[in-house]
Amino acid sequence: MADFELYSFQREVVERALRRENIIIWLPTGGGKTRAAVYVAQKHLETTSQAKVVVLVNKVHLVDQHYNKEFKPHLGNEYTLQPVSGDSEQKDFFGKVVKKSDVVICTAQILFNALTDTNKTKQVELSDITLLIIDECHHTHKEDVYNKIMRFYLEKKLKGEQKLPQILGLTASPGTGGARILKNAVEHVLQICANLDSAIVSTKKHTAELKKKVPRPMKTFDIADIRLHDPFGDHLKMMMQMIHEFMTLPHDFRLRQCGTQEYEADVVLLEKRGVKDDNRVLAQCALHLRQYNDALLINDTLRMIDAYHSLKDFYGTTTTMDGTDFFLVGLFQENQVKLKEIAKNSQYENPRMGKLQTVLLNQFGPDEKSRGILFCKTRRSTHRLHDWVLNNGALQDAGIKAAVLTGAGNGISHMTQNEQSDTISNFRDGRLNLLISTSVAEEGLDIPECNLVVRYGLLTNEIAQQQASGRARKEESQYSVVAQKGGQEERREHINEFLEELTGKAIAEVQEMSLHDFQKKISELQKEAVTGSKVAEMQKTDKRRSFSASSVQLLCRNCFQCVASGSDIQLLDKMHYVNVNPDFQKHYKVGEQVALKRNFEDMEPGRRISCNNGNCNKDWGSEIKYKKRALLPNIAIKNFALETPEGRDVVKKWKDVTFTVEEFDIEKYHQDHFPNMTTD
Repeated sequence: MADFELYSFQREVVERALRRENIIIWLPTGGGKTRAAVYVAQKHLETTSQAKVVVLVNKVHLVDQHYNKEFKPHLGNEYTLQPVSGDSEQKDFFGKVVKKSDVVICTAQILFNALTDTNKTKQVELSDITLLIIDECHHTHKEDVYNKIMRFYLEKKLKGEQKLPQILGLTASPGTGGARILKNAVEHVLQICANLDSAIVSTKKHTAELKKKVPRPMKTFDIADIRLHDPFGDHLKMMMQMIHEFMTLPHDFRLRQCGTQEYEADVVLLEKRGVKDDNRVLAQCALHLRQYNDALLINDTLRMIDAYHSLKDFYGTTTTMDGTDFFLVGLFQENQVKLKEIAKNSQYENPRMGKLQTVLLNQFGPDEKSRGILFCKTRRSTHRLHDWVLNNGALQDAGIKAAVLTGAGNGISHMTQNEQSDTISNFRDGRLNLLISTSVAEEGLDIPECNLVVRYGLLTNEIAQQQASGRARKEESQYSVVAQKGGQEERREHINEFLEELTGKAIAEVQEMSLHDFQKKISELQKEAVTGSKVAEMQKTDKRRSFSASSVQLLCRNCFQCVASGSDIQLLDKMHYVNVNPDFQKHYKVGEQVALKRNFEDMEPGRRISCNNGNCNKDWGSEIKYKKRALLPNIAIKNFALETPEGRDVVKKWKDVTFTVEEFDIEKYHQDHFPNMTTD
């Protein structure tokens, strides 16, 4: 077995875990929380009969990372380890995997599914596990899957069941939960402790060693001047005003200042209002106004040409059905040349881009061995900034070799897990020296120490800020906030500094509570949580029974044509909502083949489907082939409106519909629709 060397501060924070207590280890990013957890797991396996360790992570890529980098090197020679994620076949017989393995590393969703599954090959009981390690455990709140798992635990605990796993949580910051005063921040930390049934521990005796091991970067506020002239933004606002005048706002509705997140929230509500009121003019104008507002936000953060392309791409896929569409599309076409002309005029370019260039050039150079991460808000932003770096002569002369790093998933703009791994490997080897990343690189990923971290155009909480700054771990490293003078990002960063300090004070106050007071408070919070969870579940069930499925009609969200009944919808494999009525086919047309970046055992992707009513073309979802026997349209409810006995409604997710959806049964499906066909 590999020798274990822990720093003194790591040995201090694991002491209570080695005594079989439930604890949360609070150490900064780079403080070696995972290494400490491996040590606890090793001692647990050595001293516990029929030990079973399960390590939960909240992102797919962390399964293999923890397995290959931490647990396997130290435990692999003596014990049976198994990584399991949604990409692996082992999830389909997860119960057996747990029984045969000493250590299982998996995504939290896999364990949650196993705890709720009735299939013996997949089913797992909490009593099967002796040590449950929860990575990034600050996510154990509200309806997060970590918290759903811990509610199983708390229900059993409150019933007096003895055979429960020991809990070990790991976090760089539990945060304040939005609290701005100490009393409420303490309540938030106590709630996290209650949810995890754990005390929170940190180093007290070895803070000097921790600071030496994890030095804080030098923080700089790199503030750009306010743009004096913004003809591109002004032109967009003039076009938005023309749309405002074209539509008639409801008398009780007000739009806040355009070019802000508040305006975006307003037009999202306005589109819903238009759909509910059967007012297509309002709904369509709101959709287009959101695109213009996005362009203003991009213009504020990136280049004018990036904002122009965001609109050009949108209007490149927009079709016209009626006078509203002709007006909206025509408005853009009439102004397109002028917008492009302004966007190419460098004298009006965004000052923030110039400031960002200066920050990068101060760290990078042909003879410098620098390594940095540039954090920005969206996937689209990462790609636009990457394009800017590649086409910027000064940055190229400085030897910057950049790549995009975004979250793994199945969408077109997502990276695959392999693409993520290759990018990080190239960064580690020096073939790349700048990652342009979304928040995916803030927590968990095994990224080498950097001497520059830049936050650009970001409004996030104190947890994200702490995790991002923790990536700048080389000596004399820099943590830069590039923002506009007096802007929201600068203000938010100062607030986060205050909240980081408040988090520390709240944790200290919790740690100073007497054992009696702490346990009493935790017990109260746990009883409230379990009761509240049961009430919420009953309310959800009641909501899903508001109407019979047959009394609800589905309308295309763009043209408002009625295309299906709620009774046509069934839930396949607890994941896909499919329309089983063959008549639905006449309402849609098929497009290009869908390419998924991962394989599903029983399903193959089909073609995209869209509304077939006139020139509507509203995207609805895609077909899937199930068990090679059924070709079914898999639809997204956000693309439809619901006509209910009490009026029209819209929801973002299927879990929010007001009728009960039946489970899909392939045998019954074939009997109902193909009675004369024989099946294998």
